[in-house]
Amino acid sequence: MNAAAPIRFALVGNPNCGKTALFNRLTGARAKVANYAGVTVEKRSGPLSGLGRDAELIDLPGTYSLFVTSPDEQVTRNVLLGKMQDEMPPDVLIAVVDATNLRLGLRLVLELQQLGRPMILALNLADAAQQRGIQIDTARLAQKIGMPVVQTIAIRRNGVADLLQQLQNQAELTIQHAPAPADIQRESSVEQLYARIEQLLHDCVSAPVDLPRWQDRLDALVMHPVAGLGILLGVLLLMFQAVFAWAAPLVDMIDGASQALGAWIGAHMAEGVLRSLLVDGIIAGAGGVLVFLPQIVILFFFILALEDSGYLPRGAFLLDRLMRGVGLSGRSFIPLLSSFACAVPGIMATRTIQDPKERLITIMIAPLMTCSARLPVYAVIIAAFIPQQSVYGLFNLQGLVLFALYAAGIVSAAIIAWIMRRQGTADSFPLLLELPSYRWPDPLNLLRGLWERIWIFLRRVGTIILALSILLWFLASYPAAPLNASAPAIEYSYAGQLGLWMQPLFAPLGFNWQMCIALIPAMGAREVAVSALSTVYALAEEGEAATQLISTLAHSWSLPVALAYLAWFVYAPQCLSTIAVVKRETNSWGKTAIFVAYLFALAYLAAWATYRIARAVSG
Repeated sequence: MNAAAPIRFALVGNPNCGKTALFNRLTGARAKVANYAGVTVEKRSGPLSGLGRDAELIDLPGTYSLFVTSPDEQVTRNVLLGKMQDEMPPDVLIAVVDATNLRLGLRLVLELQQLGRPMILALNLADAAQQRGIQIDTARLAQKIGMPVVQTIAIRRNGVADLLQQLQNQAELTIQHAPAPADIQRESSVEQLYARIEQLLHDCVSAPVDLPRWQDRLDALVMHPVAGLGILLGVLLLMFQAVFAWAAPLVDMIDGASQALGAWIGAHMAEGVLRSLLVDGIIAGAGGVLVFLPQIVILFFFILALEDSGYLPRGAFLLDRLMRGVGLSGRSFIPLLSSFACAVPGIMATRTIQDPKERLITIMIAPLMTCSARLPVYAVIIAAFIPQQSVYGLFNLQGLVLFALYAAGIVSAAIIAWIMRRQGTADSFPLLLELPSYRWPDPLNLLRGLWERIWIFLRRVGTIILALSILLWFLASYPAAPLNASAPAIEYSYAGQLGLWMQPLFAPLGFNWQMCIALIPAMGAREVAVSALSTVYALAEEGEAATQLISTLAHSWSLPVALAYLAWFVYAPQCLSTIAVVKRETNSWGKTAIFVAYLFALAYLAAWATYRIARAVSG
């Protein structure tokens, strides 16, 4: 290898060992995110500076072994062996091991040595190990294992100084090594492998006989079959209460600013096409979605905090028995939980599931977990029809309704999973997950994660939502109404005609033509349903923008209609990105067609039943 050529480092390690935090620290989060060619497992890569030559750092999917059992682990193996299409094998491996759990991490390290690549062993979470009284003789360990060993604390600014020095040393070398082996074989039995690990621990590690037991005591409570479920339910209730209660002041502020901007433009611009585009198209459309940013941020705050604290794997174990009752396992928990943020990464996360049938079922039900894109739709309808009042002095009625919508998706997913699992037999895989240590969520990681989500949302608002809002404004504004028209001009437009054409199909659900129009651009992004309704109702006011979409809906819809619309969005697969990733993951047009058909059928049936029952109850 030429000394001037770019050098490629790769982070390899178990899940939950801090690889991603280490990656962010080393690259400054200057990451490029993509998918490996031919698969939909996310890869992260970023530049390493200060090494005297061009260098790239790759964050590989977590794995416990090179002798893999799941598709995402297979990606890591293929990259290391140089079998990935258009992907050269890395030049230097950085084996990341949780310093508090060396026994587990060293197994992977010993397997990696078979690759014949230069390696650096990074003992991450060194501060947590020290707090527990674990002392690691890094010099002796380096001598015994045959590679440089450094301690790292990824969450601290100076916690990677020793690792950076080792990277500098490797970058200064002219790396010459044999091509990646075609394959690797186990060099010894499992018993011999663990005997060597135990010898390394005996020679290089000292730990107090009695480690602090508070984490065990906390686990006994959190993972209790009864108390643990109560705690999980309480956490979820708190999360949904916070979405409305905590976000209310910021939502009102953004909404007020949007309304003020629209009023100012309306007062200072002459009536015409440009004013209509700005007020009725852009501000009413994209601005109508932007107002729900605080609620989305709060939702992601809870998800990221639960993930960083070490609670999520425990939730997986806690729900494993319940999920096995419907034909799944706790391994499906994390992909399904990820789907609350977005179904796309949730479906991609199913690659950790070994059982092909369980993986397919999880893919099919993942969109039933209410994603963040549905939140603006839920929020605006709940705010319009559900009073903001206290229940038993503890809960907010709007938050309880939001929780019920999430629960409806979860219960439906469980029923569908049970039905699908009954069709034939499948292999049974025990749930094997590492339980990471409890830790306080790192504020820097939380802020970085929240900023990434905010940027993704703002990018969607500024691109696809803005584009669809402008397109909808055009379709709702042209052609102009004929002379002496008796109805609002929008009814004569392309959008109005399309909505009126669709209305007979959705009339049994109580949907009017304005609601039908909003369903179409929502296929691009569910949030666009809010901007579509804002644009349609603004133009329906004969050129005067609606003051507030919430008040407009409250006066235009009945409660049964509103509940039916919510039921539709609980089930309908109104996201082209989700449909596309289902096709890529299943590699089957037939399964994708079944996926789309059954969800649309379920949405129609649920909306129809909700509308009829609500009408009967309300009289």
